[in-house]
Amino acid sequence: FTPLGFVVNVLERFFYMDRAQAVAIAMAAHVKGMAQCGIFSKDLAESKVSQVLDYAKLHHYPLSCSMEAA
Repeated sequence: FTPLGFVVNVLERFFYMDRAQAVAIAMAAHVKGMAQCGIFSKDLAESKVSQVLDYAKLHHYPLSCSMEAA
């Protein structure tokens, strides 16, 4: 279980979303099981995935983050 507030914080911190956008994406992920956070170059996407997973692990949350080709 990863709290909605933590997910919103991750979206604001690592994907530079404003609060309203972060809440909307977090809710979409909650309802659908996943949501798109953005479109990035491969290197930047890999970096963001790594940062998010490290941050979630540091805070002991099982948040999943992955990338796929667009």
